[in-house]
Amino acid sequence: MKLISEKILLFLLFAGGAVFAQNKSVDSGTLVSIGMQVPVFKYEYEKGKTAKITDLKGKIVLINFFATWCGPCKIELPKIQSEIWEKHQTSPKFAMLTFGREHSWKEVDKFRSDNKFPFPMYPDPKRAVYGLFAKQLIPRSILLDEEGKIIYLSEGYEEKHFEELVNLIDSKL
Repeated sequence: MKLISEKILLFLLFAGGAVFAQNKSVDSGTLVSIGMQVPVFKYEYEKGKTAKITDLKGKIVLINFFATWCGPCKIELPKIQSEIWEKHQTSPKFAMLTFGREHSWKEVDKFRSDNKFPFPMYPDPKRAVYGLFAKQLIPRSILLDEEGKIIYLSEGYEEKHFEELVNLIDSKL
């Protein structure tokens, strides 16, 4: 009996360690934190035309990373459209950058068209932008204040966290 209880105890210790290791690896995938200045990057806003994140200084900026195959992204993006984009798209103090991680213009354009998303989407085929923020996991949302400081971060999709993002954007605009 003692041998069985020792095996159970060992199993629980290893199982708990595995869960902790998974959570730790998720946390280690994020390369930025709240309060940091946004990493400086360029992005292609039209084929052959680039802009810099610093061009958006003075605005509240939502940066979102998605993939066309990502289930949680397919839940989050329509909510971004209805609860953020439709409310704030005309505000001169708001900008939104939505990047298709590891996707080309052709893939992003098709996904946008197929899903009837009215907001702009940009390709990030080599993770050049995404790689400044994280190593893994999507969707991801980063909110910047007018000075380019990170004031909100999320990974994955959870309704509670999405509501926090919406409320924060609403309060800033």
